Amino acid sequence: MSVLGKLVETIVKNKIVKHIEEHKLLGKSQHGFCKGRSCLTNLLEFFEEVNKHVNKGDPVDILYLNFQKAFDKVPHQRLLCKLSCHGIRGKILSWTENWLKDREQRVGINGNFSEWRGVTSGVPQGSVLGPILFNLFINDLEKGVNREVAKFANDTKLLEIVKTKADCEELQKDLTKLSDWATKWQM
Repeated sequence: MSVLGKLVETIVKNKIVKHIEEHKLLGKSQHGFCKGRSCLTNLLEFFEEVNKHVNKGDPVDILYLNFQKAFDKVPHQRLLCKLSCHGIRGKILSWTENWLKDREQRVGINGNFSEWRGVTSGVPQGSVLGPILFNLFINDLEKGVNREVAKFANDTKLLEIVKTKADCEELQKDLTKLSDWATKWQM
């Protein structure tokens, strides 16, 4: 990406981040690419919760989930729909749509190249705007999930106290909800 392109992306990103912060749109579970949050805050907060339960003698199950090639899979039209639902409209939404559309890629091996193909999914990696767009896309992942959830971009952790068969069944229900979300949003 050119320096000028990254500068324009930064301007758009700053407008989106301001909107997100003003309206408190990003869930507390997300630590990736968020001001004042990091991989370390993700781990510290999550394992503080784990330690609370362990210190009480509760058996704790932790599930680690990861979407393979998550940044490449984000469907552009569904992303634009989610941006609109988050109140990002007008010129910013229009600019983002134009920024995503008409992208092409090809594969090259030892100087031989495939045909150019249109790209209809993925937030451009290495871009300034990609991470915040991904966060908005995955923001509602845990909606309806009853367990403790912590995210760092596409890495997700679930915590559950499992003492009974019913606890196992509840945990399975949450995994099913996450799976249903992934299917619905083509992840």
